[in-house]
Amino acid sequence: MNSIVTQRFIKCHDKLRAENRVRSSRQFALSLDYLPQSLSEILKGRRDVTIELLRKAVEKYKINPVFVYTGEGPMFMSEEDHTSFRLLTIVTNTEEDERIVHVPVPAQAGYAGELSNPTFIQDLPTYTLPDYKYKVGTHRSFDVAGDSMEPTLFEGDKVVCSFVEPALWETSLKDNYVYVVVTRADVLVKRITNKIKEEKRLELVSDNQYYDPYTVNINDVREMWYVRAKVSPFLPSPQNIQNYLIDEIRELKQTLKQQTELIKALNQTVRESTRMK
Repeated sequence: MNSIVTQRFIKCHDKLRAENRVRSSRQFALSLDYLPQSLSEILKGRRDVTIELLRKAVEKYKINPVFVYTGEGPMFMSEEDHTSFRLLTIVTNTEEDERIVHVPVPAQAGYAGELSNPTFIQDLPTYTLPDYKYKVGTHRSFDVAGDSMEPTLFEGDKVVCSFVEPALWETSLKDNYVYVVVTRADVLVKRITNKIKEEKRLELVSDNQYYDPYTVNINDVREMWYVRAKVSPFLPSPQNIQNYLIDEIRELKQTLKQQTELIKALNQTVRESTRMK
């Protein structure tokens, strides 16, 4: 059976044919530089639509990716939506399975400025995770920089995120949840307060109370990524913890010994003072 994404793609194909926007399935396939035989396999439920075929269909026929991936919204984008729409660059393996792109700190300034450059994205390190939830949708991971999110996230941690479609920002971005906010100049990891409907803004909040909240205009936001997990680079081994406790006990013993000697000296002083009287 086809995946739900493929089923929605087929609905878009069928609507294009019903409205005579394409004369035939063969013409649809050829217009997307795709083999008609392979498209026939998709339409018959024998294989799933590929990410590359979806990308071309979005560009050529204004198929709405939000509908294809979530079932929400219209099947096709309006001219205005299509003009402002920007495709997200992804990286796949030879089997067309999407890989998770990692954006390290040194690349984050370039990432914010080079989002329209597929080569930049494709040169970043990629990997996969075994959990099924990372097999559906587009995911990306980012290094955490600075101390603004301590004690929740520390510098050197990595956050694994799922992509939030721009069409869903107003309704789907949740207050007090942690997101990676990619602006025109920076990559930020913050909690948010969603003020898009009222003010066309997002309020960004740090967990470190030293940093004050501030807002960004939604027009300056280029991508939103919902943080689903974090990866910390270091956990102390039991042996390290044991050594730490031993050191603490040793220091306590030393302190007690010093205090005992001080008490003895004080008692001696009191005794000598008493004899003198």
